[in-house]
Amino acid sequence: MGFLYFPEDKSAYIPAAFQFLLILILCFAVFWMFKKISKKQEVKAKEIEERILREKNKEKNKKNKENNN
Repeated sequence: MGFLYFPEDKSAYIPAAFQFLLILILCFAVFWMFKKISKKQEVKAKEIEERILREKNKEKNKKNKENNN
């Protein structure tokens, strides 16, 4: 198992810990960004859905009025 390397000098772990911390922070930032964008898209989708339903109801009401006359 020559590919595993555990240095005697533990200060060699500092750059790896720094890189891990940096990647972890970047992961949280990307997750937060996706969540924020998703929330905006959700609001837009709800607005579009409500608009479509209002238009559909207007058309139904219009047809009902025409049928009643």
